[in-house]
Amino acid sequence: MELTDKEKSYIGAGRIDPDRPFTPVNIAVLTVSDSRTRDTDTSGDLLGARITAAGHHVAARELVRDDKDHIRTVITNWIDSGNVDVIISTGGTGITGRDVTPEAVEPLFDKRIDGFSTIFHMVSFQTVGLSTLQSRALAGIIRGVFVFCLPGSNGACKDGWDKVIRWQLDSRHGPCNMVELMPRLLEK
Repeated sequence: MELTDKEKSYIGAGRIDPDRPFTPVNIAVLTVSDSRTRDTDTSGDLLGARITAAGHHVAARELVRDDKDHIRTVITNWIDSGNVDVIISTGGTGITGRDVTPEAVEPLFDKRIDGFSTIFHMVSFQTVGLSTLQSRALAGIIRGVFVFCLPGSNGACKDGWDKVIRWQLDSRHGPCNMVELMPRLLEK
């Protein structure tokens, strides 16, 4: 898979080693929204298309309302299935009363990936400026599955996938990536 100059610019301090094999992973996409339907879920569509274009598999996709219990149920079911390596949610990370994705997901984390939020806000600031303060994007690991929670806008999904998540889920990315850690996530 040859990278474009634009894609190469997103790699940041890392690099793609063409001698390493590419390992596709199974990624589930969860849209959290009270206002979208499957037909109007442009952020979920965007993530699904980018996941496939990067060579990964969309293992599952669902749209749920802003409800903590429903969000947790879907995530837990996907993890229990054993068919999902990564979950990416879009929506519900804002600061309004209905935004509950962090409250739903964070208690499930075995480990939080604090650097994701920091890096996401850095790249988001380049796109939306100080408005990035209104996002509570976060990531962590639940029973050996990486979980990334992005805001619901198409721009935030583009920034999150194109500039951060994609590269950490590319087994050729160096000096290190999350794919190479997957077999060791449940070590004791």
